[in-house]
This record gives sequence, structure tokens and C-alpha cells, in this order.
Amino acid sequence: MSRIGKLPVIMPAGVTFNVVGSAVTVKGPRGELHRTFHPVVGFTVDGSTVSVTRPSDDPMHKSLHGLSRTLLANMVEGVTKGYVRQLEISGVGYKAEVKPYGLLLSLGYSHTIEYKAPPGVKLTAPVPTQVVVEGNDKQMVGQVASEIRALRKPEPYKGKGVKYAGEQVRRKAGKAGGK
Repeated sequence: MSRIGKLPVIMPAGVTFNVVGSAVTVKGPRGELHRTFHPVVGFTVDGSTVSVTRPSDDPMHKSLHGLSRTLLANMVEGVTKGYVRQLEISGVGYKAEVKPYGLLLSLGYSHTIEYKAPPGVKLTAPVPTQVVVEGNDKQMVGQVASEIRALRKPEPYKGKGVKYAGEQVRRKAGKAGGK
């Protein structure tokens, strides 16, 4: 039995869980999330907990068991607490501005970059050198943070670019100099 898959997912007060076929809907105080799971995975509701079941000990079923339980737990956490990723911008003149469509980024290129936020994701810049990505869907928050970071990855010589908060950029020595 999968150690992760056999753990029940606890539904906090105010969270509703609905299954139609292999489609799951989780509603909570922060919103609603939908996901379609693999058809072999089953869900058993027992009061305020939901258990994920699998038909056999086939390796494919075992991997789907743990994955499905984790995805369901992430959905529950998303509609109750939400997810946040923070990015830091370092470099002379590098900054981010919040616009109605998303972000306007100045990252050392000859032009500014307009990043349009997908629905369900909120982008804020409390300081021009910091970007906060918030949302209910863990996958979407991580994807948006990754896309913003990819616009100008931190370079190893001066550390300029966009990095995750707390990320350590491995620095390299520059040229050795004279003769």
C-alpha cells in the first residue's frame, strides 16, 4: 500500500467535495477547483475525510494512488489557505510594476516585458524589486513564478536577474586579470 496514498485527506469546515465520474470539484472559502483524475482511481467519503482507493497492486495503480491523494490534498489546501511564491529581482534598473493585465517588467533588455497573468493568479509587487504570485492552484502558481523567472534567470557572475525568494545563486569568479 502506498504510504502517501493510504493517508486520508481531511476536509476542513466550509469545504465541500463532489465527485462526478472521474471529475472532482472542491469548493472552499477561497474559491473552487476542478480536476479530472485517472478513471481507475476511486474516492471514498467518510464523514469529513476522503480516502483514495485503487483497484490493484499494479505498479501503475500504485503510482496513481499516491499522486491522486497528493493532488487532492493540494486542492483542499488551495481552497482553504491558497499558495504564494515570492520572487526577488536584483540588478541596476531591474524592476516590476503592477498593471491591470499583470506585470510590466524592466529586466535590462532594450524593451520592457509585459507579462499577462492567467485567470486565478494574482500578481503583486509590494516593492519594485519583489514580485508575489498568489492563487488557489498550486500548479498554476508555480508555473507563473517559473515563467517570470525564465524571463531573466539569475546569472552567476553578478547575480543579476529574477530568482525565487531564498534561492542561493551559485557565484563564479570573473576573469583572472592581467598577465
